[in-house]
Amino acid sequence: MTLYENITNDLLAKIKNGTYQEGQRIPSEQELAQAYGVSRPTVRHALQRLVDDGYLDRRRKRGTIVCRPKVHQHFTKGLMSFSDDMRLAGNSTRTVVIIFEREKARETVADALQIKLGDEVYKLVRLRYVEETANVFVETYLPCAKLPDLDGVDFAAVSLYQTLADCGLAVVSAHRRFEAVRADGALATLLDVAVGDPMLLFYTVGSAKAGVPIEYSKAVYRGEGNVFEVDVAKR
Repeated sequence: MTLYENITNDLLAKIKNGTYQEGQRIPSEQELAQAYGVSRPTVRHALQRLVDDGYLDRRRKRGTIVCRPKVHQHFTKGLMSFSDDMRLAGNSTRTVVIIFEREKARETVADALQIKLGDEVYKLVRLRYVEETANVFVETYLPCAKLPDLDGVDFAAVSLYQTLADCGLAVVSAHRRFEAVRADGALATLLDVAVGDPMLLFYTVGSAKAGVPIEYSKAVYRGEGNVFEVDVAKR
């Protein structure tokens, strides 16, 4: 194991055992170089590894700060529920249902679900937590005509995608697009960030077999706390 790997592992252990706590500034490169008896470039290499992994953040005028590790999101690589994605990564989750009601489809929703303007849809609004930190705000629309019996479902306790599969309308394909946005006052409050902080907004249209749209969602993720992974291949 190289010198910088030893330093990386030692600093990571100190972050995990609370020696260096979230929000705390760790010693400077010069101080760490003296403590470990190595050069500053070696320390810089070790720190960069922890920055890349989301455990540290370099901030102008404040130095290097311990931060909450980023949540690696894999849903951009395939079709997987949020809960399953987080469980496979070893993260605990919690869902708070803010709204679950029927309403008339607006133009944007009707177009996405390929239904008529004013057709009845379920509106499901959820705030989803990872390790007790608000991570994503999701607004989902589902066509009532295809899913007439969802009113009593507790989506704080069950998976939407599993529920759709149980209804014979499993999501087998999805079209997604995303854009960078900034948190307004409501999002800042819900996701515990500052107004104006960067967010990532994902639009998803999930379809069942034969390309029938069954889900239209808008999901806003904290920009600071998430990493999104995508696989690509040459066509």
